[in-house]
Amino acid sequence: MLEEIYAQTKDHMEKSIEALKKDYKSLRTGKVNVNILDGIRIDYYGTPTDLSQVGSVLAPDATTIVINPWEKNLLGAIDKAIQSANIGVNPNNDGVVIKLFFPPMTVDQRQNTAKQAKVMTDSAKVAIRNIRQNANTKAKNLLKDKLITEDENKRAQDEIQKITDSYVIKADETLKTKEKEILTV
Repeated sequence: MLEEIYAQTKDHMEKSIEALKKDYKSLRTGKVNVNILDGIRIDYYGTPTDLSQVGSVLAPDATTIVINPWEKNLLGAIDKAIQSANIGVNPNNDGVVIKLFFPPMTVDQRQNTAKQAKVMTDSAKVAIRNIRQNANTKAKNLLKDKLITEDENKRAQDEIQKITDSYVIKADETLKTKEKEILTV
């Protein structure tokens, strides 16, 4: 029973770390990343569709993203969607492709992005601690139902705390790596 609680706890905490890494992809670092366009949807024949599903999205260099739609009649819709997403650049539509030119990041922008990464990490840590609380509650319920002893409950609480501490450290390590990537010119 307790092993099952530990396994579930680790699994949920691992998912929190994966979600944190996914969130980081939306942040801009020194090199533009096509993931900055994730979540931008266009109206594709009445269906809201991700930008990546209606054309190729490439980053040919550190400051440019090129969107080449599979159907040229979508250029206007893509242009509008990017403008309304307010990602910090205006799309350049040349009638064939849409190009996004991102200026090099200033020191202030890098520091603000690093702060955003820290906020994302703090949210992931809160999620990890909530998972710990749920696991502790499950262990206490087993004690209340007399399925485990007081000593087993104490050991379970200690083990859950060790698991939590290891995932908080993982979150901090991913933040350090991301901050280094963001702040490196």
